[in-house]
Amino acid sequence: MAVSELKFRHIAVEGPIGVGKTTLAKLLTRTTDSRLMEEESINPFLRDFYQGKRGAAFQCQLYFLLMRYQQMASIVQPSLFEKTIISDYIVEKELIFAQLTLDEKELFIHRKLYNLLLAPLPRPEAVIYLQATTDVLKKRIQKRNRDTEKNISDEYIEKLNEAYNYFFFHYKQTPLLIVNVNDVDFEKKPDELNRLISMINTLEYGVMLYNPLAS
Repeated sequence: MAVSELKFRHIAVEGPIGVGKTTLAKLLTRTTDSRLMEEESINPFLRDFYQGKRGAAFQCQLYFLLMRYQQMASIVQPSLFEKTIISDYIVEKELIFAQLTLDEKELFIHRKLYNLLLAPLPRPEAVIYLQATTDVLKKRIQKRNRDTEKNISDEYIEKLNEAYNYFFFHYKQTPLLIVNVNDVDFEKKPDELNRLISMINTLEYGVMLYNPLAS
């Protein structure tokens, strides 16, 4: 596959659990000779959180917050000749998950830390939001069969998907490309991937919608 160029220096791919953001970020990285910044998925509190153990949600969220701060802070001053960075998350996902899982007192502490550490960090120049139905997310989570995700409830997946849709319906911070990924596999559809890259490079402001052809 020919290597393409991206006009943005930092692009983020986002979406709920199971939507395929890391897969697409890796594919874009290979196709455009960019550098991948993949979110650290190992969290010692994640299993307890999915099992509904008391206090685990707060522990899990604080761990992710600190990890994301450490990772994002490393790219604040990239080299002049640094490759384009493609990340598989934005720091605002902290707010989505925290609002969904934490109680009022925990949210107060979390927001204080978020405003201190994450809010001042620079944002990506463009965001790709991968959108799928809750049923599709459930099937993909089940198919990848990760041990830590075996106790995720259908209700949690549905609420998370709704929270993501609500967040990006109001998102205005950067140019935004919303991609319907219910029926597409970009690895098997190189033409659709090339079209996606072309659409990324035409982003200027506001929101664009992309509905790839079904695989």
